[in-house]
Amino acid sequence: MTILFTPEDLLRYLYKETSPAMNAAIEAALEEDWTLREKLEVLKASARNLDKIVESPRTEVIMNILQYARETATATA
Repeated sequence: MTILFTPEDLLRYLYKETSPAMNAAIEAALEEDWTLREKLEVLKASARNLDKIVESPRTEVIMNILQYARETATATA
């Protein structure tokens, strides 16, 4: 009997949020199903890439926030 695992199941497995029974079932399926292994590898690569992403707000956004802070500080003073 083949158990179908969802991407959500694989994500939970990847982040160690599955039960021991689920771990065993997924690991058994990974040994036999190359497409499932490929899906897990894609999720692993995506997780690694998420750790590398660094975003910063545009200078314009920061300036708007600072301007708003100045305006509200003088309005309440």
